Amino acid sequence: MNDQTSEHSLAAVGASGLNRIPRWLTVALAGLLALLAGAYVARTTLTPSPAWKDASALLGVSLPDLDGREQKIDQWRGKVIVVNFWATWCAPCREEMPEFVKAQSEFGGKGLQFVGIAVDQADKARQFAKELNLNYPTLVGGMGAMQLSGTLGNDLMALPFTVVVARDGMIAHTQLGPLKRAQLDAIVGKLI
Repeated sequence: MNDQTSEHSLAAVGASGLNRIPRWLTVALAGLLALLAGAYVARTTLTPSPAWKDASALLGVSLPDLDGREQKIDQWRGKVIVVNFWATWCAPCREEMPEFVKAQSEFGGKGLQFVGIAVDQADKARQFAKELNLNYPTLVGGMGAMQLSGTLGNDLMALPFTVVVARDGMIAHTQLGPLKRAQLDAIVGKLI
C-alpha cells in the first residue's frame, strides 16, 4: 500500500466516521431543540397570566342568554366573576364544567359568579346546559365570542378559555386550557 492509497483509505474511513457522528448528533440536537421549543411555547402561551388589567371591555359586553334576552356582563360587577368561553364540541370544556357547577354552588353565596359564553349555536348550548344542570348564566356568543376572547389574551383562539375578574373590575387571571378545581379554588379563594 503506497502513501497515496493509505491517505485515501484514511480519508474514506474518517469521512464515513464523521458522517455517522453528525447523524446521531443531528438527531439528538434536533430532539433537544424540539423539546426546548415546546417548553418555551408551553410556558409563554399556556401559562396562566396574572394580568391585572382593566376588565371594562369584557364587562361592557352584552350577549343573549339561552332564552334570547340580552344580558350585560357588568350586571355582576362587584362579585368575583369567572367568565368561561366554551363549546359543546370542546372535550376539555365539557370536562371542566361540572366542577364549575360545584364551585358555583359552594361559593355563590360568598360572591362568586360564573358566566359561560358559548361559542356555539343557542340550541346546542341550551341542550348541553340542560344535560349538565348548569346553575349559572350561559350567554351565546357564537364564533364572534372567539374574537372577544382574543382581546382578553386568548392569542391561540382555542377553548376552553377562562377569565377571572376581581370585585374591583380588574382581570385577576386568564387561563387557556382547562382550569382544574384546585387551581380554581386557589385563585378564587384569594378574591372572595
